[in-house]
Amino acid sequence: MKLMGRHSRWPRRFLGLAARAVGAQVRVAGEPRCADVFFIANHVSWIDILALGGATGTAFVAHDGIERWPVVGWLAAQNNTIFVARSRRQDIGGQLDRLRAALSGHQPVALFPEGTTSDGSGLLPFKPSLLAGLMPPPRAVMIQPVHIDYGAATGQIAWHGAEPAGANAARLLARPGPLVVTLHFLDPFDPAELADRKALAAQAHRKIALSIDRQQAASAAHGAPV
Repeated sequence: MKLMGRHSRWPRRFLGLAARAVGAQVRVAGEPRCADVFFIANHVSWIDILALGGATGTAFVAHDGIERWPVVGWLAAQNNTIFVARSRRQDIGGQLDRLRAALSGHQPVALFPEGTTSDGSGLLPFKPSLLAGLMPPPRAVMIQPVHIDYGAATGQIAWHGAEPAGANAARLLARPGPLVVTLHFLDPFDPAELADRKALAAQAHRKIALSIDRQQAASAAHGAPV
């Protein structure tokens, strides 16, 4: 793995360009931290990675199968992705060490703790086990929850259930008009103030769920479909 902090700017630019190429218009609400931050976000679509990575330059925690994907795997490695072998529990110690080393290098790191994509209408439970590397927290690292919001288009583009990736991509690309993606960067919090990873998961879940409810209520008040 390359030293964190010496990462190329190319992956961020590529992700941003890829987001625009599929019709996404990424908007930022709130103030994203630039370093010493672990983003925790909801997960609706594969576009989440393009939008969040292009906007922040964050690395991601991802399953190791992606490392073997043509082009995508190489690009992910260039962006310091932390590949996690979910099927090899005996490697968990090494995986946690890699996560801590990444955070110490000051590049933002992001995780989707639902463990899968949802239909976007709500929030699935967070898996505290995916947050094991954050407790006890590395020095000076803050947690910043992120609500990825597709507004009225959520139901049209969400990738969940048994839908094949190719079918979802074809459906999304056939959709007319731009796709507005708002990244709501919520107030960060210090994990050192929490008792354990379950409390960390609950805190982040609560903040993102509240943002989802708030945006849906605002859309309903203006007569827009949710």
